Amino acid sequence: MNSGTLPAAFPAQAIKLYGAAISGHCHRVVLFLSMLDLPFEMVDIDLVTKEHKTPGFLAMNPFGQVPVIADGDTVLADSNAILVYLAGRYAPEPDNWLPRDPLAAARVQRWLSVAAGQLAFGPSLARVTELFKRPANPEAVNRSHALFAVMEQHLASSAFLAGNTPTLADIANYSYVARAPEGRVSLEPYPQLRAWLARIEALPGFVPMLQSPVGLLAPAA
Repeated sequence: MNSGTLPAAFPAQAIKLYGAAISGHCHRVVLFLSMLDLPFEMVDIDLVTKEHKTPGFLAMNPFGQVPVIADGDTVLADSNAILVYLAGRYAPEPDNWLPRDPLAAARVQRWLSVAAGQLAFGPSLARVTELFKRPANPEAVNRSHALFAVMEQHLASSAFLAGNTPTLADIANYSYVARAPEGRVSLEPYPQLRAWLARIEALPGFVPMLQSPVGLLAPAA
């Protein structure tokens, strides 16, 4: 446990997180759990052997996707939904992460939608293509650069995605942006985006995502 501010509530037992270290969707939950200083137990799900498609896992999430958390009797799937739950249930100041003000909340929701849309079908898909040695997907790379161009322009006038303080918008988008080079998407053309990554990495409780030697990070032949 870190020695920061205690959460508004505290789980009676460690939260179980069913996921995989290579998943950016799982990392965003790990990252937020760490920032909230909450105890959790990682239960590794083998994606290669399709453990996430077994009857036991499908009983927790019929969509067969990681992550899933079990917080006592509460079982919840979908990484963005989990972030919303953790902020409301355990954050000392939940409004900082997901504001109640309608406009501020809408700004966060906009980027949660990006995380489930452009990010998932751009950098995330490009990275999956490399990780699992699938046929090249230049369209996913093109979508990644289109997204990053928008984010670069936006971050030129905003320290974080939904304003000048970190919110769930940043937690939801960080992981796949940070690991975009694994999908052959360079971050070099985007100084504002790289500065944003550095600001998140400087936050208390930050933990990095597993780095995989694929894409632009693959060892030279």
